[in-house]
Amino acid sequence: MLMQGLKKIGLGLLLAMVTMVAYADYSWNFPEPVTPMALDTLHVHNKFMLIAIAIFFAVLAIMVYSIFAHRKSKGFKSVADKAPSTAMEIFWTLVPFAILLLIDFVIMGIPAYHSVIMMEDTRNKSEMVIKVTGSQWRWQYEYMDGDAQGIKFVSNLSTNDKQMHNEEEKGENYLLEVDNPLVLPVGVKVRILMTATDVLHNWWVPQFGSSRLAVPGFIRETWVQVDKPGVYRGQCKELCGKGHGYMPVVVNAVSKEEYQAWVAAKKEESAKANAGADKEWTKEDLVAEGKKVYEKNCAVCHQVSGAGLPPAFPALTGSKITTTPTFGADGKYLPDSHMDRVLNGVRMMPAWKAVLSDTEIAAVITYERNALGNNVGDVVQPSQVKAARQ
Repeated sequence: MLMQGLKKIGLGLLLAMVTMVAYADYSWNFPEPVTPMALDTLHVHNKFMLIAIAIFFAVLAIMVYSIFAHRKSKGFKSVADKAPSTAMEIFWTLVPFAILLLIDFVIMGIPAYHSVIMMEDTRNKSEMVIKVTGSQWRWQYEYMDGDAQGIKFVSNLSTNDKQMHNEEEKGENYLLEVDNPLVLPVGVKVRILMTATDVLHNWWVPQFGSSRLAVPGFIRETWVQVDKPGVYRGQCKELCGKGHGYMPVVVNAVSKEEYQAWVAAKKEESAKANAGADKEWTKEDLVAEGKKVYEKNCAVCHQVSGAGLPPAFPALTGSKITTTPTFGADGKYLPDSHMDRVLNGVRMMPAWKAVLSDTEIAAVITYERNALGNNVGDVVQPSQVKAARQ
């Protein structure tokens, strides 16, 4: 009966394992490390695991030996039958303590110390500085020096709403795809300055081996040096509100030549955007451009329809902000007006003047006032936004 029971248990475990393999791709290791920090972390982890396994089997062997070699059937008496020895109790308390102290502070402490020092060494030999700002629920990247100085853009989730509601087939990188990935040259140490505009965020790519909390009002540092070209995906690792799961990180690591070509293309794109700010736009063109800007940056809070999610995210349809004048008789924008809110933000809403161009701000304001159930009829030109910034 015992053998039959063991056979049934073994068969059940086998079937369970086969089922798991059929439905999931299990990985027994870290993602492939592509930075020196990630590689060092993996080595330390593996060393600690070997030490922990060795301790486990040593203790298990001692326990098994003691159970079988000192059992009552062989004539050994219970410890309770013997007079207690305070000296022996102290001795056998201090011996394992000393062994674990040696393991923790010498065998495990030294590699861990080396890893921590490596993680904190953000400035030594760094060739680039990039500022990463977390907002609900997007990332803003700003290149602070070098040939790319002045390049600044927002990275938003690009998975569409139909995929989220199972109206379309989900893509390979569902919820891990963005419109503007961060581009880095391979083999270059990049110092990352990290902050946030509203709540705590955490810029995290598993294959980079680094994770640093972005705190509003503070600048924190980390670094990356991607040694292998490729596209690397991560997420915000700090619970930051209802859109936490819609805040992916995508980094495109390319050769130095490809990086220089990307920098040139990005600067040309920026120059075209600035040139567009000096021309007079038609209402139709502003509304069409504003729709793109709104759905990319504003719909996550105010919803695609403009209905919002009150009270945290108010509706734009029929609201006072979108239906009352935004400029005074002197041509300047009014306090608490539509322009004021978009430029400077309010409460949870970020200040878009640091993120969007003059054309984008003019377009999205015009769209919100002449769509989403509103029909005010006025337009905001990029030149007015440019003047409002000053």
